[in-house]
Amino acid sequence: MNSYYGHSLVAFSCISCSKNDDPADNDLFVGTYKGKVSYSDSQQKKSADNGAVTVIKTGNDYYFRFSDGIPDLKGVSFKKEGDNTLVNIDLKDGVKIIRINASSLNILYTTDGKTWIANASR
Repeated sequence: MNSYYGHSLVAFSCISCSKNDDPADNDLFVGTYKGKVSYSDSQQKKSADNGAVTVIKTGNDYYFRFSDGIPDLKGVSFKKEGDNTLVNIDLKDGVKIIRINASSLNILYTTDGKTWIANASR
């Protein structure tokens, strides 16, 4: 019985460290990043030096939930840059730059007169 569990554990370990298992496809970026966050539009300006952004993956897109009453960013798509970084750069309808890896999140996102900024880490 002990050898059965040993083989099972080895098989599980090999599956979890497979070279085909790209961290950018997993939930490596999901979680809370803390740091400076801000938001502005024609009606309001909000900022916090000790704010937070929680990153949630929904299908192939990401959702950014901001602290301090800052509206959320929803439905952001990314391309992989290397194995451990996601990047969204779109300059068509405003400046949309989001760079995220396991330890940091940087956002400069403007659209429809609204601007989100985050410089956060975990």
